[in-house]
Amino acid sequence: MKVNIIFSPNNVDDLYFTVKTTVVIDVLRATSVILKALNVGAKEVIPVGSIDFAMKISVNSHGGQTLLCGERNTKIIYGFDLGNSHKEYTEENVKGKSVILFTTNGSKAIVKAKYSDKVFIASFNNLSKMAEHLVSLNKDVEIIASGSSGIFCMEDTICAGALVKKMIENNSDIELTDASNASLILNDKFGSDIAEMMSNCEHGILLKENGFESDIEFCSTVDNIPIIPNFTGGEIKLLAEENHSSKEN
Repeated sequence: MKVNIIFSPNNVDDLYFTVKTTVVIDVLRATSVILKALNVGAKEVIPVGSIDFAMKISVNSHGGQTLLCGERNTKIIYGFDLGNSHKEYTEENVKGKSVILFTTNGSKAIVKAKYSDKVFIASFNNLSKMAEHLVSLNKDVEIIASGSSGIFCMEDTICAGALVKKMIENNSDIELTDASNASLILNDKFGSDIAEMMSNCEHGILLKENGFESDIEFCSTVDNIPIIPNFTGGEIKLLAEENHSSKEN
């Protein structure tokens, strides 16, 4: 199997992903929040590419079973139910509900991969579980580092490198592209202390300035949410074969 990493979703068009197996990473903070929401019992997460579309979908919801969630420039959008911090995604808030999610980078990257045969959601929180599953599929993989406003970012690329490293531990015959090798090198250099790396990257600094330092700690925790979110039919849910019990409060 061959593994490639895309340093920004803006580097390719939507049709590039046709029939591919794709993994989307946005560790600060969208993919970590998606994992948290599903882990505490959200029915599904519906990623959207624009605030207007998020609001359009929410208009058709009823009975309080749909939450309008997300951020712009790290902060909750006016009129939304929840922002993009893991602290907000408690069992009390989201269990049994559909979460419509717009974020500056992550939700857009997920939507862009919609033509893929399979789309999975990854972060440091489910690193080993995701690596094991991808190796078991034995298919070529495209890993999208969501980046920051279309530009390369350290934290997503290093997480991608960490995922590739875990995959190699499970299958030493994996073929790597130049981008995958570059991500491995970055992970080897900066991945030994994930929290420190994320605290000092551009987006981590911005989060700290806006009062979200604890989000960095959560997003840097490895393998605390061992589940596999699967994006299909416009919705992110746990894989059907997942026998899942909540482990993160």
